[in-house]
Amino acid sequence: MAFLRLSSPHAHGPQRTSRVMFWVILATLPGLLAQTLWFGWGNLVNTVFCVALALLTEGVILLLRKRPVAFFLKDNTAAVTGLLLGLSLPPFAPWWVCAVAVVVAILLAKQLYGGLGSNPFNPAMVGYALVLVSFPVAMTTNWASPTGLGADTPGLLHTIALNFTGAEPVDGYTMATPLDVYKHDIKTHLSSQVLQNPAFGDFVSKGWEWVNLGFLAGGLLLIALRLITWHIPVSLLAALSLMSLAFGWDPDRYAPLTIHLLSGATMLGAFFIATDPVTAATSRKGKLVYGAGIGILLYIIRTWGSYPDAVAFAVLLMNFAVPFIDYYTQPRTYGHQKARRVKSDQA
Repeated sequence: MAFLRLSSPHAHGPQRTSRVMFWVILATLPGLLAQTLWFGWGNLVNTVFCVALALLTEGVILLLRKRPVAFFLKDNTAAVTGLLLGLSLPPFAPWWVCAVAVVVAILLAKQLYGGLGSNPFNPAMVGYALVLVSFPVAMTTNWASPTGLGADTPGLLHTIALNFTGAEPVDGYTMATPLDVYKHDIKTHLSSQVLQNPAFGDFVSKGWEWVNLGFLAGGLLLIALRLITWHIPVSLLAALSLMSLAFGWDPDRYAPLTIHLLSGATMLGAFFIATDPVTAATSRKGKLVYGAGIGILLYIIRTWGSYPDAVAFAVLLMNFAVPFIDYYTQPRTYGHQKARRVKSDQA
């Protein structure tokens, strides 16, 4: 009688990849809703387009590799990659920028390495970083202004026309992000003067704080459901906070802590991007080191680098370090304890 030789662990449960990814998609909805309410339909349009193109791209590649298409598409990982890109890209990014990001993420960053479980780098962040470096103008000048500032927010059909046809310029609907405004204006103005910019609103950064709080709520849901652990998000946010308090205590020189936490892609990165189970560290100690490294790099690049938001670069740089981190943070084998030192009696 033949027996299957399977490696441990032998326990199983309902936490299949498709279910986990489905809950990740649901957990992003509060942040996506906040983006739509405050910045118009752009991110929703980008998300639908990126998810559809990600599924199509992965399906074509699976066919070329002679792999079962339906089986792999049902794990929802390609959909999550497209979703993260749709949430991260500027609301008025041209369709071809979104297309390049998605194809690179699926083709080069995922399938080229063998598919799910074999890719060393976060696919969505590879696609995002490539278009950010390759098309800097399109990636930095197409951020939507919050609702109530400037021209009226374009409707759904108008947004689709702007993104896919480029029939008219979008300058009247766009503005720089709060992180970008603060980083450049603080060089010549005081903090009190910079914060008078309409981009900061009455709280921290108009609209952006609600987007980050939405992703924070979704991230806490994932932790409550035990789909992710607290180690990476907490260590990332703690390291970012400590760096900001240590080096950014003077708001007339650097952005204060509140802007770092509630502007840009901080919460999206902490709970949905850095926690990618394939490319993140695996041990508990390793996750703490990994998250802290992302938080430190995030502050360094934001403050002294060329890019106002740096989640993609920070995550990719720490992806490089994951094998090293995992090697030196391996837990002890079950049943083995650290040898005790016995003091010899002196005669």
